[in-house]
Amino acid sequence: MGKIYMIFTGGTISMKIDDVSHTVKPALSANQIMQSLLDSQLYNELEVIEFSEVPSPAMTPTMMLEISRLIKNLIKTSDPMGFVVVHGTDTLEETAFFLDTVINTEIPIVVTGSMKSSSELGFDGINNLVSSILVAKSTKSHNRGVLVVMNDQINSASEVTKTNTLTLDTFKSMDYGPLGIVDNREVIFHRDVSYTRKNVEVDSVSDDVYLLKAYSGSDSRLIDHLLTIDAKGIVIEALGRGNLPPLMIDGIRNALTEGIPVIICSRCPSGRVLDTYGYLGGGKYLTNMGCILAPSLNGQKARILLMLAIQKSRDFDYLKETFTI
Repeated sequence: MGKIYMIFTGGTISMKIDDVSHTVKPALSANQIMQSLLDSQLYNELEVIEFSEVPSPAMTPTMMLEISRLIKNLIKTSDPMGFVVVHGTDTLEETAFFLDTVINTEIPIVVTGSMKSSSELGFDGINNLVSSILVAKSTKSHNRGVLVVMNDQINSASEVTKTNTLTLDTFKSMDYGPLGIVDNREVIFHRDVSYTRKNVEVDSVSDDVYLLKAYSGSDSRLIDHLLTIDAKGIVIEALGRGNLPPLMIDGIRNALTEGIPVIICSRCPSGRVLDTYGYLGGGKYLTNMGCILAPSLNGQKARILLMLAIQKSRDFDYLKETFTI
């Protein structure tokens, strides 16, 4: 069996507090971080790849695609045991979900990071790295899709989200809880992934897909603006079960008339959308118009999936099937 490939992209795990500005800035290379691992047996099974050194707000869908190509090429040309992608936490769930969608493999792919820089007390980076390596090495992790390992918890890329700006246990699967844990170096899974994975392999990606958030009194002006800049798709974080203010309906109708898919998810942090309500702007009214529900995805993940799906086809039935659980 081959190695664990450690793909470093940057993030807080590679940062320190700058003595002059007293702000957290990139400071450590991938190899410097890896030298902090005390277990030589773990280290000998690893190969480090420094993909980038960027904070995660700088991560783009094009970079995510390049990471997926790197992983696919290593799968074809070597015999990897697994992969660990080290990433900043702000957009970690988006990269993890992107990889989960475009890569079809049983080999474990784990995404991890750090909530604290190496200058701070309680630096969690090294523990997260070790736990992620253990999960990537475990045969129990096979065929579970991309996993996110933080704070000794194992979550599915399709289910997990960042829930807090500060705490070490910020990454949670709000509706289902973690898939498992790492306890005293033992990898333990409690359940399977609830989300039905959608494999959408693409050669290119366009980020002309936009995410809007509904609020009391929101109208069609932002949607109308997106039509003027040739948006390829629109995702709306709707209210509650998937309902929108009536003032947004004209804009949505215009988008659908122009063949622009409109995906509806919820701004609520948990729970699924469902076309229960039939009033003007209600979920059933929206699906009757031609909107598509993303039952259990948050806005950022629904945007990733739509961005990938329209590279394959803009056919309504295909898109609807792609977003159906």
